[in-house]
Amino acid sequence: MPFSKIAAENYVPSSAKKPRVAVRPYDEWRDKAAVEELEQRCEVGQPGKPSLVTDLMGDPIARVRNFVSHIMLVVEYGDGREIVGVIRGCIKTATSGKKSSSPIYVKLAYILGLRVSSTHRRLGIAIKLVQELEEWCKNNGAEYAYMATECSNQASLNLFTQKCNYKKFRNPTVLVQPVHLHHKPLPSDITIVRVPPDLAESVYRKLFSISEFFPKDIDHLLSNKLNLGTFIALPKKLLPNWDPNTGEFPASFAILSVWDTKEVFRLRVKGVSSLTHAACLGTRVVDAMAPWLKIPSIPNIFKNFGFYFMYGLHMEGQDGPKLLKALCKMAHNMARNDSRCRVVVAEVGQNDPVREAIPHWKKFSWDEDIWCIKRFGQINQDYHEFPVSSSSPIFVDPRDL
Repeated sequence: MPFSKIAAENYVPSSAKKPRVAVRPYDEWRDKAAVEELEQRCEVGQPGKPSLVTDLMGDPIARVRNFVSHIMLVVEYGDGREIVGVIRGCIKTATSGKKSSSPIYVKLAYILGLRVSSTHRRLGIAIKLVQELEEWCKNNGAEYAYMATECSNQASLNLFTQKCNYKKFRNPTVLVQPVHLHHKPLPSDITIVRVPPDLAESVYRKLFSISEFFPKDIDHLLSNKLNLGTFIALPKKLLPNWDPNTGEFPASFAILSVWDTKEVFRLRVKGVSSLTHAACLGTRVVDAMAPWLKIPSIPNIFKNFGFYFMYGLHMEGQDGPKLLKALCKMAHNMARNDSRCRVVVAEVGQNDPVREAIPHWKKFSWDEDIWCIKRFGQINQDYHEFPVSSSSPIFVDPRDL
């Protein structure tokens, strides 16, 4: 059955009448070309300043299709039924981070991909899209809805916090490492083991049971075709005495998984000066002419590029930071062998100790990605399951990107 028919069965419009602005589920056959054109016109960023532009690859609904429960809505405007807005949403079950002897799961809606044509803004279209999506979320059992945006995206923040009653909730850090031409050597005293999905699931459930936003369907995540593997690093001297099948962890270890985003969307940087273009090109030219110097040249980020996303990062023991750095180098080397991948990205909580061990360039990273949350049915915004302030690690689901 086509997605549009499945979505329509669970979707109840707010009004039986056809208003001038009408919201309906996305229909791939009717809407794909119009939505792709709209997405290309609605570039995110501030005029005159460098910005990352997202180019969706292929299916416009691919960003949420990896969730069992998902929907994409479009807005038609006027008698010509022109598509002038789009929004995506999904529902998942994830941990709240509340301290307990066993994981406490809640049903969460995640809102992303809100776009409104620049020629149809200030008409209440964005609010209507959010409200209609929230109705679908509530009708499908979601207890909370949350969204993420860059701290510089003031228009998005104003919409959600001032008009839709969301509250600023968490401020994860986004760490970006450019992929260079040169292989990064790994320490000789460290062993990196690829962990099969079933064992990785068991390890993650133990490590992240009291974290925030850890997905209950972690098994689906780890077996997804976009997941490139889960890897554990440990001191070579501990390897002979460690049996992963026992479920016991070595004294020192680090773990992470790698997700390939480039089949869903690509990025490119716009709005930089000609001088910056020339400087970045210069690093690559010098690196190509004198490769023995191993200059950390800046890859071409001004044309469409993909990236690898590291998630599920955790470290323990005295050697934990060194082991995690080795895993990050391994992820860099994996990306280096992929000609379409130019950066490696991780997103972690500001208080997460792994933050200090992840290699990154400050110029490409940003300290605050703002997450906002709303509890359905609670006027006073009492989060109940989610404490307003928390030191719990955040598990960033790569499907949320």
